[in-house]
Amino acid sequence: MNGIIEEIFKKKVIDFVKLSQYGFVLNKENYEYQIEILDKQMTLFISIDKKGTINTQVVDLEMQEQYTLFLAEDAVGSFVGSVRQEYERVLRDIAEKCCITQVFKSKYSQDVIEYVRTKYGDELEFLWKKFDDNAIWRRKDNSKWYGLILIVPKSKLGIDSEEKVEIIDLRVSPQEVQSLIDNKRYFPAYHMNKKSWITICLDGSMEIEEIYRRIDDSYVLALKK
Repeated sequence: MNGIIEEIFKKKVIDFVKLSQYGFVLNKENYEYQIEILDKQMTLFISIDKKGTINTQVVDLEMQEQYTLFLAEDAVGSFVGSVRQEYERVLRDIAEKCCITQVFKSKYSQDVIEYVRTKYGDELEFLWKKFDDNAIWRRKDNSKWYGLILIVPKSKLGIDSEEKVEIIDLRVSPQEVQSLIDNKRYFPAYHMNKKSWITICLDGSMEIEEIYRRIDDSYVLALKK
C-alpha cells in the first residue's frame, strides 16, 4: 500500500456493499474496479481484498506498461502531476462513497456510538480538521452538545501514562460533579467545563449500562437553558 492510499484511507473502513454499488466486481477473493483516466491515456486498476487491503496499478495504454513515476514524492512535471491528480481524485471518490469513518475503535466506543445512533438518531460530528480524533453529539432541537468522544494520552487525565485512551465527556448536574469524581471511573472533564461535565474512559473501567445512563442524563441536561 503506497503513501497516497494510506493518507486517503486513513481511519476509513471499507463498506463492501457500497463497493458493489459503486461498480466493483467480486472476482474470487478481491473486489476489482477499473477506470480510464487522463483522457483515456491510462487505465487505473483497483483491487480490494476482503480484509480491506487496497492495491492499485496504473497502466499506460499506448505503451501497455505499468506507470509508477507519479508515486515518487520527488517526481515533478505537468504530466506526472496530472496522473497523480487523477489517481487521487478517483481514490478520494471511492473513500467518500464506499467507506465508513472509524476513528474510535474500542468496543466500548463502538457500543456507545451505536447506542446514540439507535436511541437518538444522532451521528458524531467531526468539527475540527486539525483534531480529527475529536467528535461531538448535539441535540437536533437546540444544537447543544450532550457528548464528546476524544482520544487523549492518559496523562491528560492525571494518570501516569502516555498511553492513549478513548474517552467520553458528558454533562452532569453541578451538584453531582464532586461526589462522582474518583479519578478511577469518573475524571474531571477534559477540555470542557469541569463544573458541569465529567470524563469517562471507554476502556472497560465502567459498566456499559452505566455509561448509557449517563448519556441519557446528559441528553436531558442539554435541553435545559
